[in-house]
Amino acid sequence: MPEFVNPKHAAEIILRLRRRQEFSHQPVAGGELSPQLAILRAWQAQRLANTHADLLASERFGPACRFFLSDVYAPRDFSQRNTDMQRMHDFLNRFLPASVLQTLSQTIALHELTELLDAALLEVLVQQLGVEHRITPQLYAEAYRICDNYQARNLQIDMIVEIGRGIDRLVRLPFVGWTLRRARGPALRAGWHELQGFLERGYAAFKHMGRAEEFLHTIQRREMQILDQIFAGVADPFQVD
Repeated sequence: MPEFVNPKHAAEIILRLRRRQEFSHQPVAGGELSPQLAILRAWQAQRLANTHADLLASERFGPACRFFLSDVYAPRDFSQRNTDMQRMHDFLNRFLPASVLQTLSQTIALHELTELLDAALLEVLVQQLGVEHRITPQLYAEAYRICDNYQARNLQIDMIVEIGRGIDRLVRLPFVGWTLRRARGPALRAGWHELQGFLERGYAAFKHMGRAEEFLHTIQRREMQILDQIFAGVADPFQVD
């Protein structure tokens, strides 16, 4: 199969969105995050916003930065979106090229890894460090060290960067934007609001940015510096160069 989205592939996506009964939407019983998990996710989102405040303020990089903060680390339940993403992957696997699906597969894997890491972190914060309503930078860093999963956190950062590179490649493929626009009506009518919005926002943010390597390199360098400083016991590990 050719490694690009051509008119035939795009048309097949639209046709199947409209006709395949098996692609009907399946609502997921999600809900509000637990109060403690909501506190953790909100703290993480604010920490990222502080660390990358210059990227957020940038006309070029701002949309991509906001996409990560609103669609990856937002303090809300992503159950429906993640389930839709898995079903979309299984569906598209039948006729889209491997290079297109690789980024979707990596995104699913990143969500699963992040949920596991956050669950372990939250257990330490609550059960061992007594966090109830407020997380401090010192408590957060101490919980990281107690979890002792440096390699997994390193992998998480690497996966974020690799997914960003995958999106960067996808936005330059022919007909990807056209396919998303044509899929909007059928997708929304079928109930795929969460996933369609996620895909459109990600595409628009990276398309606006142009080449993403500088953006991704900056995020990787800063996040690895913070990770290393946490495990080195630096007093204020969230200060970056």
